[in-house]
Amino acid sequence: MPLPKLNLPALPKGRHYRFHAMVKPSGSECNIDCDYCFYLHKADLLNHENGSRMSEGMLEQHIRQYIESQTGDQVVFSWQGGEPTIMGLDFFTKVVALQAKYSKPGQRIENDLQTNGIAIDDEWAAFLKTNRFLVGLSIDGPEDLHDVYRKTRNGKPTFEYVLRAATALRQAQVPFATLCVVNRVNAKHGKRVYRFLVDEIGAQRVQFNPAVEPRIFKEQAPRKMDFAQAPIQDSPSARPGHPLSIVTDWSVDPDDYGHFLSDVWDEWYATDFGKIHVNLFETAVAQAAGLSAQTCTQAQFCGKGLAVEHNGEVYSCDHFVYPEYRIGNINETHLGDLAFSATQEKFGMDKCNTLPKQCLQCDYLKLCWGECPKNRLIRSKDGEVGLNYLCTGLFHFYKHIDLDLVQILRQLGYLK
Repeated sequence: MPLPKLNLPALPKGRHYRFHAMVKPSGSECNIDCDYCFYLHKADLLNHENGSRMSEGMLEQHIRQYIESQTGDQVVFSWQGGEPTIMGLDFFTKVVALQAKYSKPGQRIENDLQTNGIAIDDEWAAFLKTNRFLVGLSIDGPEDLHDVYRKTRNGKPTFEYVLRAATALRQAQVPFATLCVVNRVNAKHGKRVYRFLVDEIGAQRVQFNPAVEPRIFKEQAPRKMDFAQAPIQDSPSARPGHPLSIVTDWSVDPDDYGHFLSDVWDEWYATDFGKIHVNLFETAVAQAAGLSAQTCTQAQFCGKGLAVEHNGEVYSCDHFVYPEYRIGNINETHLGDLAFSATQEKFGMDKCNTLPKQCLQCDYLKLCWGECPKNRLIRSKDGEVGLNYLCTGLFHFYKHIDLDLVQILRQLGYLK
């Protein structure tokens, strides 16, 4: 079978092709069973066989194509799952070797690995340090909050495993970020969660991701629901816990999310500004200064963050791994051509082009841009479809930090 060739048109001098792909080498397979996981069901949804793994041939295809299709001076590989450490150290040793084989002169290859930490020991930490991997460690706060939803397959707590992983990473001096899923429970403890991640875990980079999934997320793809049945903003069914709620019980309440971010912001701004990187805060500062968003969720357009499954199937986004959003397979079409295809371009542009009027008239449009399209589950107060489930919380947060942003821009020289 001939290898797919890259057919992208030539770019004007000085411009570059750049995109990002999250690779799922073990598919949806994981060694724990988090209640709120949005990916474990993909094996059934996509008819994957149990124990499906990325083959050496497919690994080489992906690495070759990913490097070939990007012309910037940096290429970032992101290894996710499921749980990517299931693949073992031998697999990632091959990853590093293949990257060296295909890297272009003057091109910097970077790797990041998102993990639940269960498998991370001193041997893993030494490998990650030697090969300059950035690690994302999933942890939802102190033990009593973390263990609410993050459990082993037999229902046991996982906190001690994650604590052990954080210790191994710190001792080996592996740079790592904490990824905290803000859910219905820990959202009520913003300052406590933040201080724990920074003071106890030692994170210099903190990422907060809101837990939001419609009740039917295992069967129905995002943006494919019957929006005529979507609840109105602030109605009881537009919140978790209601018998007819649009979302799962573990989804974060939108108002709680806004208060969580506001509480964490106050603590961060008072004590850690300039020292600790918080993804949503740094991107708010950048956007207020007229710079590009640093997170896809707050960007005006999306579409440059693809997902590559273990079998070479490519989907529009990590959160859109459903048959409706499959855009091809790297065994048949070069990854670069899929990334810049008309289908993927439309997917990315739709984020901005489908915003309801309430968003377009919002004072904070250019800080939010409707957040992630997967969360556009409700109707605006005038009944228009496609409003983000988190809207009230996000509006509260941006209003809360409004004056602080002005002060920060003055400090940084963007305002006089």
